[in-house]
Amino acid sequence: MKSVLVVGRSPSVLEGVVELLRGAGYRADATNQFERVMDDYDVGALDVLVFGGMVPPDTKEHLREEIGKRNAGITVVQGLVGIPGVIAAQVDTATGGDPSADVEYNEGDRTIHLTLTDDVRVTVEAFWMTSWTPPEPSSTSSTVFDGEFAAGAHEIVLPDVVPTEGSFAVVTVGTEVRALAVGPMPKALARMVPKSASDQRLPEVARVTTRSDG
Repeated sequence: MKSVLVVGRSPSVLEGVVELLRGAGYRADATNQFERVMDDYDVGALDVLVFGGMVPPDTKEHLREEIGKRNAGITVVQGLVGIPGVIAAQVDTATGGDPSADVEYNEGDRTIHLTLTDDVRVTVEAFWMTSWTPPEPSSTSSTVFDGEFAAGAHEIVLPDVVPTEGSFAVVTVGTEVRALAVGPMPKALARMVPKSASDQRLPEVARVTTRSDG
């Protein structure tokens, strides 16, 4: 069982990611108590460390360095967005080994291009943000495709309901999972990110420190 720790900020996102990951068979925990990570978790036993986008750069660097001293083999993942389904897909990608299918997204024609080596079931789930308001961003999702494809090249065009900003696609080919950025993040979001651990521009949030060991 792979062990995952998600270090982020939004309580609802952290709790949602943990629920999805545990449901998928991971030993998963999450915290927004950045200064307590080394004390609260056995970082030497982790397989994957995920950082949310609102974790200050110096905090990430410090944790990378300190955890790396105890766990040189850990896989570090930078979360694409505060959407639980996308983050969980990134963890699946990080732990899934080398992919057999070629999956690419073309922004110009909003098309996902697949090259498959075998007949396989493919699903495409689109996710996008509906509100960026901190501390609890909100999102929604829609199934774009769910069906069988023969070996070879295929295209899946994203519908207009998927916005051109702050959107993502999770493509599952058999057991392989890929998370793709579809629409760029809004520039206003970058201005929300704390520049350092002492930067208090964001509102306070409820404390989250989950324990997979009970």
